[in-house]
Amino acid sequence: MKSMLAALVGLCVVPSLALAAPVKHFPAGGATPGGPTPAFSAAVQAGDTLYVSGTTDGRDPDTGKLPVDAKTGAKVVMNNVKKTLEAAGYTMDDLVWVQIFASDLKDYGDFNGVYRTYFKGALPARAFIGAGSLLGGAHFEVMGMAVKQTAAQGGAR
Repeated sequence: MKSMLAALVGLCVVPSLALAAPVKHFPAGGATPGGPTPAFSAAVQAGDTLYVSGTTDGRDPDTGKLPVDAKTGAKVVMNNVKKTLEAAGYTMDDLVWVQIFASDLKDYGDFNGVYRTYFKGALPARAFIGAGSLLGGAHFEVMGMAVKQTAAQGGAR
């Protein structure tokens, strides 16, 4: 009886191992050209889910300056997120969850005005959190999760 039970458990485990998707890492670029490589991946894909690391609207690598205001910062950080998603073969509309950290909660309206322009369909679930200060003096840091839309889902969200 024990050997039969062990065989049945083994038959259940083997298919699940075969279906386990490989994990793929998308490297983060250096903070400045020729600078050190960050100690994290820009994104990690497991199956049809992409986990996007936090990215900021930090200093422009060409000028070394911060965005002049929250609206510009929102565009910079959302372009960073979009670039990471596209490098992994996803779109902004594949995002299902987003977390936004803001150095000042008064920038909520400015951020939302820019944020909405990056989506064609329904907006992802999200949180907007006051963080006090962010690395490099950034206005915003954004992280999230995206799920590849399939034909079976019809892209509906």
